[in-house]
Amino acid sequence: MNTLLERQRMALVIGFLVIQFALIPVLAPGDSTEPQATAPDTQTPAPRRNPFDTVVLDGAAAYVVDLRTGRPLYQKNANAQLPLASLTKLMTMLIASEHLQDDDVVTITSSSLLPEGDTGFYIGEQFRARDLIDLTLISSSNDGAEALAAALTAVLPPATSSGSITTVMNERAKELGLARTYFINPTGLDEPEMVLGGAYGSARDVAHLLRYIVRAHPDLLESTRQERITVTALSGFPHTASNTNEITVEIPWLVGSKTGFTNLAGGNLAVIFDVGLAHPVAAVVLGATRESRFTDIQKLIQTTFVYFQSLDDSQLPTTNHQPQVTP
Repeated sequence: MNTLLERQRMALVIGFLVIQFALIPVLAPGDSTEPQATAPDTQTPAPRRNPFDTVVLDGAAAYVVDLRTGRPLYQKNANAQLPLASLTKLMTMLIASEHLQDDDVVTITSSSLLPEGDTGFYIGEQFRARDLIDLTLISSSNDGAEALAAALTAVLPPATSSGSITTVMNERAKELGLARTYFINPTGLDEPEMVLGGAYGSARDVAHLLRYIVRAHPDLLESTRQERITVTALSGFPHTASNTNEITVEIPWLVGSKTGFTNLAGGNLAVIFDVGLAHPVAAVVLGATRESRFTDIQKLIQTTFVYFQSLDDSQLPTTNHQPQVTP
């Protein structure tokens, strides 16, 4: 009897042990059933740098702005008031396009040929106003700018034309909010003895002028997309002009551009280009050299494309923090 009870007890113990061992998980070598301490995650992702932060330019001032949103992307001394040189012709040609009809006749006079430079015009030659505007912009013709300015004085109201075309240009600058821009002559050439530039403005103001032009007169800069154009005078004589922007074909989706150079101003360049479908961006460089204005603009264009490719990161800053220098 006692032997039977002992056997039953032994069977119960063995059964209990079998069940307990069945519940123990099978561990791989090196595994442990003891809870493992988890090290705190002390590493946080490093913020992505703005690609514009590494840009180094030769120019004294520069500005890049998204023309769709008005948001600045890059700025270096953007408010510094510097000589504009032939960027002045952007305003001269804007005024001409607003006050002259495309088919108005503009005559080249002897006074038109006085400024520096030779576009190949002759006294008495006549052009359609629109053709002369295109030729003047692409070749930065001082003769063409003077001829158009003279034609404007004949059609502007007496109250303004009694002064000069620059009176109208300065009034237009105020209307457009270009607070640091003023014009002394319609070409941007340095004044006699080269002690004063023909116009002054900031990189920011030039970009804002470009923004107005591309919105209100989108065809005004059309000729400046080309490497060269041929314009025929009313006499039938053709004039072929090459673009003063030497990197025209190297700028993807170029909308328009304008160069400028004088001894006082140094090298200036302003461009508009698309970064997407109808998404224009303006880039302006002032106070570079004749050569470095092109390399500076190329850097800004390349960096702009990198910037927009990085916009999936919401933490990417929209502007750099370079100090502004205001004279």
